Parts: sequence; C-alpha cells; structure tokens
Amino acid sequence: MSFEIVHGDITKMKVDAIVNAANTQLLAGGGVCGAIFRAAGYSELQAACDKVSPIKTGGAVSTPAFKLNAKIIIHTAGPIWHGGNQNETELLKDCYTNSLKIAVENDCKSIAFPLISSGIYGVPKDIAMTSAKIAIDDFLKTADLKVYLVLFGI
Repeated sequence: MSFEIVHGDITKMKVDAIVNAANTQLLAGGGVCGAIFRAAGYSELQAACDKVSPIKTGGAVSTPAFKLNAKIIIHTAGPIWHGGNQNETELLKDCYTNSLKIAVENDCKSIAFPLISSGIYGVPKDIAMTSAKIAIDDFLKTADLKVYLVLFGI
C-alpha cells in the first residue's frame, strides 16, 4: 500500500493501469485525455471506448492499453465544476474509488492517475488534490496497490 505524487507524463508511466480523465461519451478530447489517445493509438482506443460508452459522471470502465506500457486504461468521467454546490467533490472521489476498484478487479498492482477534473472541467486544484488524497487514502486501507498521482505542468 503506497501513494506517491509525481511530476511527469502519465503516458510514460510503467504501471498496470493508467487512468484517463474522460468525458461521459468516452470521446477523445484535449489535455490528458488527448495525450492518452495519441499515445495508445487513436483509432484502436476510440473503437474500444465506443463499445463501453457512455458512462456516468463518477463512473469508470476499462479498455486495453494498446500501445501504452500498461495492461489497461481505466476511463473515468470527472465532474464539471459548478461552484461546488452540485456534489462535485463526492463525484470526484467516486472517480478515484471506482477506478481503483476496476484496477483491483483486473489484478493490477500499480495505477497512475492524473489530477481528475482540474483542467478544462475547472475544479480548483486544491479541491481536486484533497478529493484525490481522501479517496486514495481511504481505498488503500483495504487494498494493496501502488498508486501514483501524476501531475503535469503544475
């Protein structure tokens, strides 16, 4: 059980599962989502995503990792920030918890997360960080995983 915050490129992480900060339709987007699609192989990943979409905000699903150095990609749809009055922090925690559950179900020993919803979805970085830490720390009380929170450009 360990949790580490690192700076770098999530697409270069050598882990069993890489988490994609996705939209509910699982369409290639910008930011970390676009980087993951480019690194994994756009057409293969989009075809795999099309089979498991849509998902709800806070939900998570997995696909093969294709060209990434991982076993799977876990796609989770973070909340869009509306000032904190629409359950955004709980939905954000759900993103981490549901992704971690999928990692365990797939016998993953390591997982790398971006700071979900802290980009174009507008969740303030301090709130996004606190939500991530709480959800990950709570999950690691009962699971044996190496968890990385990968910050890029922060």
